[in-house]
Amino acid sequence: MDELEPQEVSKTKRKQAMTDLQKLGEALVELPKDKLVRLDLPETLLDAVLAAKKITARGALSRQRQYIGRLMRSIDAEPIRAQLDIWNGDHRQETAEMHRLENWRRRLIEDDAALAEFLAAHPAEDAQHLRSLIRNARKEAAANKPPKSSRELFKLLREMLSTETVA
Repeated sequence: MDELEPQEVSKTKRKQAMTDLQKLGEALVELPKDKLVRLDLPETLLDAVLAAKKITARGALSRQRQYIGRLMRSIDAEPIRAQLDIWNGDHRQETAEMHRLENWRRRLIEDDAALAEFLAAHPAEDAQHLRSLIRNARKEAAANKPPKSSRELFKLLREMLSTETVA
């Protein structure tokens, strides 16, 4: 009869599992908001994590982490853990991609020939919109204004080049 009864998990193992879930919840609190949204968390968990980001009092933060750990028990944590592992492993790849985009932006603003090179490599892109962003970014830099157009150019490059890698 002992073979038919399910084995009970020891109290120590249950506590360890709960501690692991709480640590995973703490890792969620450390993530930027855009990555949290991409994780597709249940709404209650997402709200609890976002609330924890705003808490500064040590005791309140500890209670919020415990609450997040309790919420983590009711969901399947493996997809979250897997995605965090991917992000931690691909950190170098993301950084390299950002450097590549920054390099393109810098070259486009500093050198007119870079635009021709970019359009030769990406003929489907809107050349007129790129030219206007580059022209505005140069004017802003010369007038020591905030780099609004430069940021827009970076966002546009990221959209253009990210669709290229997906296709």
